[in-house]
Amino acid sequence: MARNRRYTVLLKRKREGKTDYKSRLKILSSKKTRLVVRKKSNVIIAQLVQYVPKGDRVIASAATTDLKKLGWSYHINNLPSSYLLGYLIGYVARKHKVKTAIFDIGLHSSLKGSSLYAALKGAIDAGLDIPVNEEILPSEERIKGKHIEEYALKISNSEKYKKQFSRYIKQNVKPENISGAFDEIKKKIESM
Repeated sequence: MARNRRYTVLLKRKREGKTDYKSRLKILSSKKTRLVVRKKSNVIIAQLVQYVPKGDRVIASAATTDLKKLGWSYHINNLPSSYLLGYLIGYVARKHKVKTAIFDIGLHSSLKGSSLYAALKGAIDAGLDIPVNEEILPSEERIKGKHIEEYALKISNSEKYKKQFSRYIKQNVKPENISGAFDEIKKKIESM
């Protein structure tokens, strides 16, 4: 590894590709609470995190699996569920008296209209003040799941429908009704 005195060994998390210290320092210099959104294989996690010199302190945390407790029986890694997650963490932020935050997606790619930005839109709609360019947020129709409904109606009489929506069929829910379920869960979150 190190061949001479001028060679500097990178920090472990930098070498492993887990942390971008340059962007982290830029975010931490704002001294605001961070809305950290991370996307795993089947779950999206949102946390409100404050920097403390001893280490980051998590104020509140929520995951899309928490939506199942509220009655969400659809997939937990799509745009409607990630928006509801952001909406939920926004209401939790109110309870902890957090009014402003900075959005942190870590090493995830910044894609226009992605589920990470759907979670951000949910947090903004719940009352968190987060600076963002409105063009990068997904449209209202996609957030409510209209694109899922249209696709389900388009392939409803084919074998592809049974394959594509097999989880929904097992749980006795129809993808054509996702926007109605979305509105119900949103009202439940507001009444918490």
